[in-house]
Amino acid sequence: MSARICVKKSVMVLGLLAGAVFAVPALAGNVEDAISKRLTDAVPRLQVVSVKASEAKGLYEVQSNNGEIIYTTANGQYLLTGDLLKITGEGITNVTEESRARDRREMMAKEDVEDAISFPAKGEEKAVISVFTDIDCPYCRKLHAEVSQLNEYGITVNYYGFPRSGPGTPSFAKYVSVWCSEDQNAAMDAAKQGEKVDKASCENPVLEQFMLGKNIGVTGTPAIVLEDGHMVRGYVPAETLAKGLGLL
Repeated sequence: MSARICVKKSVMVLGLLAGAVFAVPALAGNVEDAISKRLTDAVPRLQVVSVKASEAKGLYEVQSNNGEIIYTTANGQYLLTGDLLKITGEGITNVTEESRARDRREMMAKEDVEDAISFPAKGEEKAVISVFTDIDCPYCRKLHAEVSQLNEYGITVNYYGFPRSGPGTPSFAKYVSVWCSEDQNAAMDAAKQGEKVDKASCENPVLEQFMLGKNIGVTGTPAIVLEDGHMVRGYVPAETLAKGLGLL
């Protein structure tokens, strides 16, 4: 993401939140609950998922339902957007990303892996990656062409649906058809190669997976979630990914 986009995004968030907060009464009682109430009163569209004290003394971390994190002072009057960085003896650590990774790991742990379309590792399983994918995405297809290579490296690939066009679109229906196929893996292979997949419908988790992706911060595909909760955004060559996981 470019610096211009980051600044624009910060200005938009601050513009949304600023102004109204000054008219809200002072906080009282439990700090976390009071911060949540103050923000939601000031910005009705904001849905606060959690509020907790951050590593930085005096700052509280607020997570919204779309995975965004903002920071606020204890009285809820001053707000900060962007990543919180920490200087350590080993360099600079991204505190915000570590928090995102922890939340992703917890949310993914609640998912039933049986709902994923899985391409298991060959031989000993050395790593598992969760890939939010769109069948029609060119770079998703590029990654899928290397899934067998990833499997050879001992990496299991679990696919979760994230049709970028959203529910009610042809791309979404295509993913549902793949999931509902008798042979999901064969249907996925065919769909990723641009071949027609027989239309099928059944009770499926595609919408839930799509919403899960939004909640953990997926904004594009492919989005690769590692076992520790960190996210790799976009296509990465199989060999590079395996090296990053310490397998080569």
